[in-house]
Amino acid sequence: MKVEEALLNWFVKNKKKLVCAESCTGGLLAAHITSIAGSSQYFLGSFVVYSDEMKEQILGVSKQTLQTHGAVSQETVQEMLQGVFSRSSADFAIAVSGIAGPTGGSQETPVGTIFAAIGERGKTPDLRSFQAKGNREEVILITTNYLLNALLKKVISPDV
Repeated sequence: MKVEEALLNWFVKNKKKLVCAESCTGGLLAAHITSIAGSSQYFLGSFVVYSDEMKEQILGVSKQTLQTHGAVSQETVQEMLQGVFSRSSADFAIAVSGIAGPTGGSQETPVGTIFAAIGERGKTPDLRSFQAKGNREEVILITTNYLLNALLKKVISPDV
């Protein structure tokens, strides 16, 4: 069974809703989720907020957070996640920001650096950072697959 099918089964069975906030994945999370018939039963949608401007305007990420920590940071994905919950009825959410490359990286934040938050409304989110290796398309796909698997693990084994 594909992870997308397992997510559909769990979310529908448990009557829970999901929303994503995507930056570096550019909507690929939503595309993977909606590739399975019936996903509209649980998936409300995705905010694709690629620019800092959209992170601020759509999700309410503070300008100070973006200036102090950058778009690719734990602080930014936490605020993106908070923005999802304040702007939707989702029970669960994923927020992700990163540098897919091939440009845009720095010594402190190299290409392939990904920050993500996976949360359930009203609970402390799981914060993750990792390095995805490969070209731009591979970084985006690796990130998408990693986050879908991490969400599935979270909902199936919430105390792990």
